[in-house]
Amino acid sequence: MTRTAYVVFILGLATAAPALAGEADVVAVDAVPSGTGTWTFHVAVRHDDAGWDHYADSWQVIGPDGTVLGTRKLLHPHDTEQPFTRSLSGVAVPADVTEVTVRAHDSVHGYGGAEMTVKLPDD
Repeated sequence: MTRTAYVVFILGLATAAPALAGEADVVAVDAVPSGTGTWTFHVAVRHDDAGWDHYADSWQVIGPDGTVLGTRKLLHPHDTEQPFTRSLSGVAVPADVTEVTVRAHDSVHGYGGAEMTVKLPDD
């Protein structure tokens, strides 16, 4: 391989690296009633974070009709902590909702990884 071809190859790998991390997957959800009509969600997300260029940056709790009930922003990459669990308290869930879907978002692909639908225990 010529020196120029090698440099082009290395530069190509460097610019492709963030895309190699794939999409963020929800791997576990624990929903705990925390008051009348409110819930705390403990959510585990798996993503091959690649520093600030490509990392899982949020997750959402979605009602059956598509309404976003809560969003947890993730403020930094978790390169060495995989999967990682973060919580969101005070999520208002309508009384007639018996299950929700949780999805994760990453800074390159957006939504699209594995989601998890969970039945809410009777509060």
